[in-house]
Amino acid sequence: MTPAPARSADHLTLALPKGRILEDAIALLSQAGLPLTMPEKSRALRHEFPGVTILELRNQDVPIYVDLGVADAGIVGKDVLIESGRTVYEPVDLKFAGCRLSLIREVGATGEITRVGTKYPRAARAYLHSRGITAETVKLSGNIELACLTGLADAVVDLVQTGGTLKANNLEEVEVLFHSTARLIVNRAALKVRAARLRPLIENLRALTAP
Repeated sequence: MTPAPARSADHLTLALPKGRILEDAIALLSQAGLPLTMPEKSRALRHEFPGVTILELRNQDVPIYVDLGVADAGIVGKDVLIESGRTVYEPVDLKFAGCRLSLIREVGATGEITRVGTKYPRAARAYLHSRGITAETVKLSGNIELACLTGLADAVVDLVQTGGTLKANNLEEVEVLFHSTARLIVNRAALKVRAARLRPLIENLRALTAP
């Protein structure tokens, strides 16, 4: 394995998720004082700015890169962070990309829950355990709602934003497990080594997102 090139203590590497969060993340980080602009659409996954490197990753990979120190900090949804189980410092709720993780069933369903389909097996199992429900958890991807509609599962645990998809498919939220927004996460070692860059960034983001 080729070692990563050495970086100066004032250089930051940030892990940001592809897709809908990226644009808001770049805009907020720019307001917080980092010299960033939205990267041009390309196949590039690494973007260089003065004193900052941006790694463009899948949502689920952001906590891994930060926890293992490849990135000093990152931005990721609370839902992804909880599911990852990674030990990182989470200093700022950035208050965008809001949604909720919910238990979902067909409207009026009252039968026993014996199998749950989800993209979030860790969070789903924790919730079921807390409710004393001994259901099988099946990890799925794609359109999770189909698990209910086809009888694959008695319920699903999935993200909800507007609820429009649920209404269109005769589904309803039975219970909200937790609400999720984008969070700044920081590698604990980097917080010491790159304190001169990270601590002002954290304070600026707190000020920008304060009520």
